[in-house]
Amino acid sequence: MQATARHILVDSAETAESLKTEIEGGADFGDMARQHSSCPSSRDGGDLGGFGPGMMVPEFDEVVFSAEVGKTHGPVQTQFGYHLIEITSRTEEPPS
Repeated sequence: MQATARHILVDSAETAESLKTEIEGGADFGDMARQHSSCPSSRDGGDLGGFGPGMMVPEFDEVVFSAEVGKTHGPVQTQFGYHLIEITSRTEEPPS
């Protein structure tokens, strides 16, 4: 199984909820990541590229490999802070 995802990392659940509301209201996820995320991936609009199970922290994996693709999920708390996660794709088979 492989997935691709984008995320926004912030330091509080309140900030994450506020950003999620803006995204659900039409704000662009990538633009919000560039403006607000503390992760280095923010320069790429929060894009984390492709990864398999176990490559991210468990709380992150749980969402990416079970939740609906194309929606904004979160806030998800990890040791790094609070994430909003958008799963951009997920495949059952590893790429050949």
